[in-house]
Amino acid sequence: MKFSKLAKVTVVATVSLALAVPTLNSATAASKFDTAKSAADAGGMGALRSQCKREGQLNIIATPRDWANYGDIIDGFATKYGVKIDSQNEEGSSQDEINAADRLKGTNRSPDVFDIGTSVAAKYTTTHFAPYKVQVWDKIPATNKNPDGYTTNNYTGTMSIWYSGDLPTINTLDDLLKPEFKGKVALNGDPQGSNAALSGLFMVSIAKGGSFDNVQPAIDFFKQLKAAGNFINVNPTAATIASGQTPVVIDWTYNQVGAAAKFAAVGKVWKSFIPKNAIVGSFYNAAVSAWAPHPACARLWMEYLYTPYAQNVWAGAGASPVLWPILLKTNQASAAGKAAVGTGRSFAASATAAQQLKARDVLKTAWPAAVGTN
Repeated sequence: MKFSKLAKVTVVATVSLALAVPTLNSATAASKFDTAKSAADAGGMGALRSQCKREGQLNIIATPRDWANYGDIIDGFATKYGVKIDSQNEEGSSQDEINAADRLKGTNRSPDVFDIGTSVAAKYTTTHFAPYKVQVWDKIPATNKNPDGYTTNNYTGTMSIWYSGDLPTINTLDDLLKPEFKGKVALNGDPQGSNAALSGLFMVSIAKGGSFDNVQPAIDFFKQLKAAGNFINVNPTAATIASGQTPVVIDWTYNQVGAAAKFAAVGKVWKSFIPKNAIVGSFYNAAVSAWAPHPACARLWMEYLYTPYAQNVWAGAGASPVLWPILLKTNQASAAGKAAVGTGRSFAASATAAQQLKARDVLKTAWPAAVGTN
């Protein structure tokens, strides 16, 4: 977690910037960073760092500290660049991020950046995001980025079922229908707006004979769970898991590795189960807000996320960062990352944006009818 940036500004560029910045008025400086589509457009990394320090703050949203070890990334950025991090609605969904940006537009509290699921991002690509290409843009596969830089994949994972060791062993999905699981099964969010929840439905659907194009088997299964009294409309968090309120959680593995360690520390077990032939992933995306109140910090955050440091933080939590194949090839992958995600250079299968949007259209009426709402 102490890697340097992948590229540095030359001495000439830094000196030129130092001479130029004092002559800019605030309006000119703001427009320069508001519209920068790369570090070069902003005058280089030195300019981004200097302006971010002047801005003094970065607004993030729906980014829990225990989600893929984000806390380490947040603290690292704040310390390295000397700015305050305003973290809002940590347990919010991807759609909540967009709603907050709309509600707070024009204020200093509007989100600067997003960590957002693919299907939600696809709906707002050119309306809510500012195009920005990080310095390592050419190293990111074409399939993992919007060609114009509006969104960039950051990390993915594997969907799984985690549960208390006090419960019977889960060998099949149908075990969740048993009386022993009454009032105990939770899904991480509402699939109508949550990427994690939608991915959970894809996993269940594939395990029950469906596909990324057909989530009806998953809807039917959750309807059965609800009818049996086993499914609960509670969004699981670290607190609900620790208290025992949600002893069965359908969520990303990288979110639950930390919970497993905490359980082990007090002599308890937090187990996991993944249905056979249903290895499902889904990339989240990093993006700059089109009306970021701290535009330099927003772009500097993007650069930071694609450093070996941040990518290795995600890997250490069990999330597969988009640059993981590159880190492995260049011997920059951390030992912790290798232990958590392995040394494979491929990612779990995931639904396309079109498939996710199609599923959400079905879920608009089918999901509330099957299980109600959170």
